Amino acid sequence: MKLKQRPEDFQVTESWRFDEAPRGRHHVYLMDKQKLSTFEAVDRICERFRLPRASVSYCGLKDKQGRTTQLIAVEGPAVDVQDPDLRLKFMGRSATPLSAANTTSNRFAVTVRDLGEEDVSRLPGSLAEVRRLGVVNYFDSQRFGSLKHGQGFVVKDLMRGEFEIALKNVLARPSELDRSDDARVKQFWKEHWGDWSARNPIPGADRYTPVVRWLRDHPADYRGAFLRTEPRWRALQVFAYQSWLWNEGVKAYLRALVGVGRLLSMRYQAGTLVFPREIDAVTAKRLVHDFPLLAPASRFADAEVEKAALSVLGREDQSLADLAIPGTPEIHFEPEDRPLVVHPGRLAIGEAKPDELNRGRLRVNVAFTLPPGAYATLVVKRLFHWTFAPRGTRGQPRDQAPVSGRPDRHPNDRSEAAPKAGATPASGEAPPAEPRGFLARRRAEKAERAARRQAAGTQPVREAAKTQLGRQTAGTPPVREAARPAKPRHGPARKR
Repeated sequence: MKLKQRPEDFQVTESWRFDEAPRGRHHVYLMDKQKLSTFEAVDRICERFRLPRASVSYCGLKDKQGRTTQLIAVEGPAVDVQDPDLRLKFMGRSATPLSAANTTSNRFAVTVRDLGEEDVSRLPGSLAEVRRLGVVNYFDSQRFGSLKHGQGFVVKDLMRGEFEIALKNVLARPSELDRSDDARVKQFWKEHWGDWSARNPIPGADRYTPVVRWLRDHPADYRGAFLRTEPRWRALQVFAYQSWLWNEGVKAYLRALVGVGRLLSMRYQAGTLVFPREIDAVTAKRLVHDFPLLAPASRFADAEVEKAALSVLGREDQSLADLAIPGTPEIHFEPEDRPLVVHPGRLAIGEAKPDELNRGRLRVNVAFTLPPGAYATLVVKRLFHWTFAPRGTRGQPRDQAPVSGRPDRHPNDRSEAAPKAGATPASGEAPPAEPRGFLARRRAEKAERAARRQAAGTQPVREAAKTQLGRQTAGTPPVREAARPAKPRHGPARKR
């Protein structure tokens, strides 16, 4: 299964509301962006019109890998951007900045590619499970980009009072996966760490100018330098670690409440996630509540929720009181509740069709609505859960892949001892796979897909597979194909 092979394969439309004020200080725009994160789009607007980043507000963060629309508000003069990958449409004025409260829902249109006939045949059963049980409201891999790029959870360095290490992770640790100017900026500071009078000539270096200027004047004050980073970005670092704690706590809660035997497991950036497949009505009702994002001020009304949430902190050798940055009230953990389960609205699946990007394979269009903060990628992964079975279970039926009773360790934890010589795995448990880095895993997956395509050869896709899903999901509203945006012309048109 492949997602986001083209930007138009993943489209998000934000439903919103705001109180219009004809003389309001905030100009509200509908922002249409493609292959840009919300942060990157806002940075471009601020740099072009020389605006402070705090003058731009928005309802939430939208995915970089796709085409998305969302509201933003700019305090001050009107702006206009009509770039090929970023466009603004004026919607009115507001007396107040935008926030998450201005979003009512998000509508997603997703094209799922590189599917086989077996994937299509399993989809109706999985669709019925999602409609009946919903999807556990985890934070998906997008929340943990710092793990993908090797930085770990920066906030854990801060919690230990290691401000220089935290700043190095942010300013001087380029990712092997990043080919942008930002990676070159970080490579420069990695090579010139401590030489704060050096001039970084690489485009985009001015993003870190407040940090470098502070270090030039206060070379030993790494805490003060970290506080010169963008406040919303700092808050996101705290939220990333809170999100991981939430995911791990929910997993512990589900294992205790539902039982390991009735859960399926899927891998993601920070380990594995578990989802219920078979639960009775009584258990289903016990999942209709919130689960806390942890902070020193967290309080619990349910003893089982408290036990599961605090068990994760125990594994981290922490208590609620440890979720703080020493001497730095500017960076803090806020308690918050998040729904445990989300039910996609207006969930519709289109007919399977030949995939023009993957020879001999199929594609399917999926559309649904989610409340703010829920991850569309998790809905799609849950529908095709067998394609995300943990490694080591590929040789058995994917629906029967075992769920480990052990919690995931911290993604960057290197303290786990190697298994003792002669030790054998527990009965029914797959032997541990040889650890591999992110790039090695991606190369192995690419080789596996290439082998599968080669085995398929040039065999045409069966007509039965193309119509099978349509028969099995009779009554499901059709999903309209996303229109491809016209490619911009470069240079003068050629005469015919």
